[in-house]
Amino acid sequence: MIIENKTFQEIKTKHAKELLEFLIPNVEEFSIICNLQNITFSPNLPEHIQKELKDIIVFVLANYTLSTAKIEGEYLIFEAGFGEENFGSIVKVPLENIIQILEDETPLFVNVAATLKKEEKAKNPFALNPRNQKFMN
Repeated sequence: MIIENKTFQEIKTKHAKELLEFLIPNVEEFSIICNLQNITFSPNLPEHIQKELKDIIVFVLANYTLSTAKIEGEYLIFEAGFGEENFGSIVKVPLENIIQILEDETPLFVNVAATLKKEEKAKNPFALNPRNQKFMN
């Protein structure tokens, strides 16, 4: 299946990046629909908010959130508020996780490959070797 092809996935990620680089300074609001896997929040969201998140999440980038949005490498980064208390967190979305980009309700970008499960990347490859455990804390 073409959506499983690495080159195809790289093309879609590049397209998402180019479109976001255009949208961020040129529109007042847009939304992204993402695969939640490997999205990071800093600081981490409180447990009661985290448990409400589903595998697919929608972020609306407007006003303050849009003003903080930027592309760094292969990530879209922005600050957003969550829950009733508007808990602030910096969100780091891998571009490859973006399923759709919409303005109003009009899809500008669709990437079905982003719905596929991603391989978990090892945080520390050194720690994968059992013989190195004696050097770990």
